[in-house]
Amino acid sequence: MEHASVRGPVTGALVLCALISTGVPAAVAPLGAQTPTFDVAEASIPDLQAALESGRVTSIELVDAYLARISAYDGSGPMLNAIVREHPDAREQAASLDRERAAGQVRGPLHGIPILLKDNYDTFDMPTTGSTLALAGSVPPDDAFQVRKLREAGAIILAKTNMHELAAGITSISSLGGQTRNPYDPARNPGGSSGGTGAAVAASFGAVGWGSDTCGSIRIPSSVHNLFGLRPTKGLSSIDGLIPLSHTQDTGGPLARSVVDLAIALDATIGADSADPATEAMRGRAPIGFHAALDAGALEGARIGALTEWLSGAGAEAPVTDVVRAALDAMAAAGAEIVDVEIPEQDSLLARTSVIGHEFALDLADYLAAVGGAPVGSLGEIVAQGLHHEQLDGTFRRRSEAGPRDETAYAEALERQAALREAIVAFMDEERLDAIAYPTLRRDPALIGSPPVGGTCQLAAHSGLPAVSAPAGFTRTGMPTGVELLGRPFDDARLVSFAFALERAIQPRRAPRRTPPLVDGRAPEPLRFSVAGDGGWAGRPAAPRLQGSFSLDLPAGTLHYVISTSGVGPADVHAIVLQRRGSGTRPNAIVHRLSGPGATSAEGTLALSAAHLDDLLEGRIELALYTADRPLGAVRLPLSPDG
Repeated sequence: MEHASVRGPVTGALVLCALISTGVPAAVAPLGAQTPTFDVAEASIPDLQAALESGRVTSIELVDAYLARISAYDGSGPMLNAIVREHPDAREQAASLDRERAAGQVRGPLHGIPILLKDNYDTFDMPTTGSTLALAGSVPPDDAFQVRKLREAGAIILAKTNMHELAAGITSISSLGGQTRNPYDPARNPGGSSGGTGAAVAASFGAVGWGSDTCGSIRIPSSVHNLFGLRPTKGLSSIDGLIPLSHTQDTGGPLARSVVDLAIALDATIGADSADPATEAMRGRAPIGFHAALDAGALEGARIGALTEWLSGAGAEAPVTDVVRAALDAMAAAGAEIVDVEIPEQDSLLARTSVIGHEFALDLADYLAAVGGAPVGSLGEIVAQGLHHEQLDGTFRRRSEAGPRDETAYAEALERQAALREAIVAFMDEERLDAIAYPTLRRDPALIGSPPVGGTCQLAAHSGLPAVSAPAGFTRTGMPTGVELLGRPFDDARLVSFAFALERAIQPRRAPRRTPPLVDGRAPEPLRFSVAGDGGWAGRPAAPRLQGSFSLDLPAGTLHYVISTSGVGPADVHAIVLQRRGSGTRPNAIVHRLSGPGATSAEGTLALSAAHLDDLLEGRIELALYTADRPLGAVRLPLSPDG
């Protein structure tokens, strides 16, 4: 494997830590840390640089501000469980870069900016584990290529993020990191395998974060976290120093809240690398400048093919399709020509094109041998020792017990990948397409514990072609969804510019409700509000009255209520409910029953879904009383949680 073979002799021994926490505790503020005064929530890299240049904030203070958010929301509040390990020397890195800035040396746009790394990027100064207990103490001898370039650019390695164990899935659960949760709705899947990075960037635990994509692992977390993520052309960026899943399909790169941040991050980490033969395609090629190429008018005159195979208007896929079609309409309004297309024999072209099963076990063994000193040397040994999460057991056993690789089938899969790539490019040429568009994920993210469905990752991953996932908007469940744009080889910068134009057109970014800005370095106190009224029946006989007191805990996503009535007896009460006012695609309907027949009061706590939290905060929920005298509604009181 190319990125393992260059390691050479290794002097450091890998030691399995004796004391390991498989959960993610709330961060403890480092000694000397101050209560952050600069709000990093949703701050872009240019925002942060402007604050640093003006002296409003230091890099040490940025580190403290992000660590405070991790403390408030990763092991507390919504308990996102996105961070596996904080860098023990993050503040020291920041202090050194602050000194450089004071001396007039600024390396570039990432100087002094705290960033996040998926736990499969090698770092010489902290463990790289693939979020598996089997490698919990593994400290590689050197940095991954992209990590080295990030350090050279002045980025601060703040923390490692959880991932689907050894990248072998898309729900981001692992034996070392546990289950990561989606900040938009912690009951839902964060995607994967870079789900920890997606959740952490969405929650502003760092300015930007790095993931890897073997079949959707950058793009899916981007889609379900309202982020931008590029699966680059194979060879655009080096995979040297990434724990491998499949060296043929593995790629690495950033996930970001804005296209500008994505472009800055890409510019810092792409390029040829002698340790990764795939990057030889970059040699002699004109330099790619992602940030310089951004153009708000990029969609003008572009011809985009909407892939109808993955744009179903029926069933469980319809809500996502509606949002993606609206994004395509916005692209058309920005000057693009949108045409419905079908790739001839698409299913046949995609059949038997994955090489993950052929490469995973062998690639991992090569990596472990190159790192040296590991207590395990193979996937089979991990399984035999039980050093993996049970949800990975079937996958790991199947791939470790498969026996010698079927070289004939492997060669056929590689040939079919080449044929797929040629067929897609030929199709784009024939249809005069600049990109092919489809949903990054055809359904809303599944509830944790349910299998994810609706993937579209293969088209880019098995062809090696570039694809960017851009936020398209939110479905009626309150969850983000993305539109993916697939392009020709090394057309990456143009795809990112298309995403930039779309971002300008629809401004899709919306921060998760569950991770609001901190107050004095801590999560805000619950919002408390109350309502009371008679629904306009005052002065009439037996006028009913309804009143309620509420406490809304945003990070936890819970609503505590105390409800009472007057002017109505138990025998007359049908129900006290929370009801949505109809708007757009969300119907007028009962969303929570608080009490039933005969109950004149109610008290309890509700766990709110993403959609219901949005409805409440946007004034679309009312408290309603239904009685025998007025079965169609006796009292309706709009809820307005001020603040």
